[in-house]
Amino acid sequence: MTDLGPGENVGTGVSSREQALADIFVRLADTMVDDYDVVDLLDQLVHACVNVLGVSAAGLLLDDQKGNLALVASSSDEARLLELFQLQNNEGPCLDCVRSGSAVTSGDLDEDRERWPLFVPAATLAGFRSVAAVPLRLRDQIIGGLNLFMDSARKVPAADRRLAQALADVASIGILQQRSLHRSHLLSEQLQNALTSRIAIEQAKGVLAERGELTMDAAFDVLRRYARDHNLRLTEVANAVVTAGLDVLPE
Repeated sequence: MTDLGPGENVGTGVSSREQALADIFVRLADTMVDDYDVVDLLDQLVHACVNVLGVSAAGLLLDDQKGNLALVASSSDEARLLELFQLQNNEGPCLDCVRSGSAVTSGDLDEDRERWPLFVPAATLAGFRSVAAVPLRLRDQIIGGLNLFMDSARKVPAADRRLAQALADVASIGILQQRSLHRSHLLSEQLQNALTSRIAIEQAKGVLAERGELTMDAAFDVLRRYARDHNLRLTEVANAVVTAGLDVLPE
């Protein structure tokens, strides 16, 4: 009998990482229905990158179809603030990625201070030492960028960058497919709704963090778990927490 390597499932020979990847692609594919939650789709994407690719954090900027990029998803507060910093200062790897339509990487941010004189000190202060960004794209159409942050100076392996690109591509198809449903106006409307939803989610996180004496990341986990356990949209739960005082904290 051959011993299975670390992380392999007995009886299948499939590693836990491969199984997790399969599950992620299935979940992303499951969102490709007529009425899906863009915020939840992209939230799954950034957390999948952290869980499967072994990066420290991930964030996602999306084109609002009005010529602007906006933060839609992040796996941590540090990633969220760093993505906002890029937008406010018009500088950083995710912006370069969206502009070029190609992956942008830095295996050691200390070596790229001239390239990003404002972004690098902010990233270092947040605890990140390297970064990789891949575009959300479908052929020549670029609708956003996915940022991967690492707390050590290292390059994301080429195979992992390809996986990140594949996840981003699937998410892009999930968003852009709406145009094939003869409702081209819906894409712009959905993206705008996603940005509005993100505001509600951030407000709900703040309410839960104060009410339950939690960190913002822990508050988001509570919010997301309640939504999934009750088969509700993340935005619906967030609005209920903010406007109706819905109690989602575990007893």
